[in-house]
Amino acid sequence: MSFTTRRSRGRLAAALALTLGAAALLVAPPQQQAQASPSGPDQALAQWIDRDTVVWKGAERAAAQMEFGAAGKRIRLTPGTLSPSERAAYPHLAGYPAFTTDPRDRGLARTALRGRIVATQRTADGRRATTGVQIPGVLDDLYGARAQQAALGPVFHHGRPTLSVWAPTARTVALELDGRTVPMARDGASGVWHVQGARSWAGKPYRYVVTVWAPTVRKTVTNKVTDPYSTALTADSTHSLVTDLDDPELAPKGWAGLRKPAAVPLRQARIQELQIRDFSVEDRTSRHPGQYLAFTDRRSDGMRHLQALAQSGTSYVHLLPAFDLATVPERRADQQRPDCALASYAPDSDRQQDCVGKTAARDAYNWGYDPLHYTVPEGSYASDPQGTARTVEFRRMVQGLNGAGLRTVMDVVYNHTAASGQDPHSVLDRIVPGYYQRLLDDGGVATSTCCSGTAPEHTMMGKLVVDSVVTWAKEYKVDGFRFDLMGHHPKANLLAVRKALDALTPAKDGVDGTSVVLYGEGWNFGEAANDARFVQATQKNMAGTGIATFSDRARDAVRGGSPFDADPRIQGFASGLYTDPNAAAANGTPEEQRARLLHYQDLIKVGLTGNLADYTFTDTTGRRVKGSEIDYNGAPAGYAAAPGDALAYADAHDNETLYDALAYKLPQHTGAADRSRLQVLALATATLSQGPALSQAGSDLLRSKSLDRNSFDSGDWFNALHWNCAEGNGFGRGLPPAADNKDKWPYAKPLLADPALRPGCAAITQASAAYRDLLRIHATEPAFGLATTAGVQSALSFPLSGKDETPGVITMRLGNLVVIFNATPHQQAQTVHGLAGERYALHPVQAHGADPVTATASYARASGTFTVPARTVAVFRHR
Repeated sequence: MSFTTRRSRGRLAAALALTLGAAALLVAPPQQQAQASPSGPDQALAQWIDRDTVVWKGAERAAAQMEFGAAGKRIRLTPGTLSPSERAAYPHLAGYPAFTTDPRDRGLARTALRGRIVATQRTADGRRATTGVQIPGVLDDLYGARAQQAALGPVFHHGRPTLSVWAPTARTVALELDGRTVPMARDGASGVWHVQGARSWAGKPYRYVVTVWAPTVRKTVTNKVTDPYSTALTADSTHSLVTDLDDPELAPKGWAGLRKPAAVPLRQARIQELQIRDFSVEDRTSRHPGQYLAFTDRRSDGMRHLQALAQSGTSYVHLLPAFDLATVPERRADQQRPDCALASYAPDSDRQQDCVGKTAARDAYNWGYDPLHYTVPEGSYASDPQGTARTVEFRRMVQGLNGAGLRTVMDVVYNHTAASGQDPHSVLDRIVPGYYQRLLDDGGVATSTCCSGTAPEHTMMGKLVVDSVVTWAKEYKVDGFRFDLMGHHPKANLLAVRKALDALTPAKDGVDGTSVVLYGEGWNFGEAANDARFVQATQKNMAGTGIATFSDRARDAVRGGSPFDADPRIQGFASGLYTDPNAAAANGTPEEQRARLLHYQDLIKVGLTGNLADYTFTDTTGRRVKGSEIDYNGAPAGYAAAPGDALAYADAHDNETLYDALAYKLPQHTGAADRSRLQVLALATATLSQGPALSQAGSDLLRSKSLDRNSFDSGDWFNALHWNCAEGNGFGRGLPPAADNKDKWPYAKPLLADPALRPGCAAITQASAAYRDLLRIHATEPAFGLATTAGVQSALSFPLSGKDETPGVITMRLGNLVVIFNATPHQQAQTVHGLAGERYALHPVQAHGADPVTATASYARASGTFTVPARTVAVFRHR
């Protein structure tokens, strides 16, 4: 779940270069703009942030101008300062020279913005400095308020569609409809172009024909572009379709009256994360392998497993991105497959990854973090990518999951686009060049997200995020959203999403928007880090909002090390640190291992509270501390204001699966039964925590990706889920793809070659059944769903925490429960003197459950001693 491993197969955006000029804004006549050539380098160091103000990095504090037009039209600039509100809106520009536009010239702004603009200045030494001009701020100032109210895309009224697109800088916009061109009218106040059509337009393919100045190529271009607000698409997204999502023909049987499972508050949610293709592509019992409709195959192995998880307490299925992707051929005839006998190669061979890699660019696989159209289902998962089958079948998928007792969460990726500039996979930037993408101070597109970053801080990109989420919730009845790299969004944008969802009602919209859950990756990095441009939607900033962020604190403590260690064998709480050391790993001396393990235990305790900042307890040094005072790589371990602010997990699609991480870290001789037990124990640290928890699909089945740490483009061979234990768990399918794993091959090769590390049915089914027992305990014990910090402080404690704490064992008291996590290879007795004489017994779910070893856990009333087998999590309940 780390941002550094998030990649898409789409091309990285080319830097958006705007030309330098003098300290005045120059706008050339449209007919001459293609020939104009500035004297400075291809950068845009000036930023026109509102109609009154320009900021120019590197300029002198002297008169300047913005020039436009060959006739020498200009907007004069005089040295000025940023107002307090401007400083608050643009904190990253506060140290640069600011200029004020001449009031006499401000009426030229709208004209200037529809062509090429160059800022120029005569410097003190007589040189003419030039630079291009960034324009998002002034576009928001001039058009944002009105444009924000516009209904964009196809909107139907009494069967007649109106198509609208925001393109304030375009010279002209026309509609290309079914092979003919239809003029569109411009609203000067909002910058929106629109045209009303006839009923016969319904279902017709269309594109917008936009003539606009394109800074990346320094000329006026005419782009034929699909609609950013598309509601349907042709195959491979070549054209948008005039589609009304409220058309009864697109509603599956029972859609209007769909009965959902009862809403589960986010703080109690237990979430299963899966990728649509992974789920069924290798499931021989599915009638629709790799498709949305696989979730309607109620008797398939995959759906039976999801139903079992739902009956045990899993409440949501989190789908990896299912919006329209840029890099997967949607027609099956165009999708390539590896032509090698993959199963014939040795388990530690490099031939599988080599063969898979040769077709990766044109196969049917990608995680989906390469968005093309944000609000249309991906066509490659549909039975037919041409037309609206994808709409109907996505809805049937939601029906299938709801019918299995599961609500649906959708992974959304608004923080970047697959491409920018004039790239064919660039949609937004070819309509309003230089607006939707986040630009750096030199005018280049920010790519810290791995791709061409977007700017949700800009009015119309923020609007697109809100409008898109509302459409998915209202028209597709999606029950939750997981925001990719949420820290690259402003906090205000996520709060706007929450407000818009909360306004949806069953009577008016057919859904209860208040029940829709929101969470995401609140990582703090890149050009937006540390609130450099706005208050980010990061872990610390989202506390108290009801929108959760993934917590990496306990994850790293449970697994050991971090996802970025050069040596993947570094151990942690559930992987044998100190208690079962891996002699081959660089874990340090026994004393260092013991100290690190005890600190890990403190991190896990904070995680069990829901990562609460103000929860107080005794740490392993004997100090009384708050969760916020426990160190996590220089940051506070506890950052949540209430249970539900932090989402717990031990593994997700990013980085190695939990089984693969343990394969690296545990001593190689560790047997299958013990690996199975430690898998369950690791999952338990999230499952039995306060707040929401997520697990990667198949983790309860010891899922492996053959040690692949970044399988976004590794094809079905490395990614497919295997629901039938007879097919194995995916381990030993060859060395993982070289691009992201070759440096780990020396560690991976001996493990993959070891047949003992490929678990059989006994270990797989045991782990799955034991995990479901934990889900049942969580679902049936109210103490796991506490709503406030005060409630957690009162009910939850770690009675044996302190200087004498047992390394490798955590004892948690929670209301009428006592939970003991014994990660050591030995039986452990934990005596809680304050409970002597109290009546406790192993929880009935475990006493009569799936694991006979856990069932031997015992309690001695006279001494208050709980005895727990090796590598076991046991829950005791007061009788």
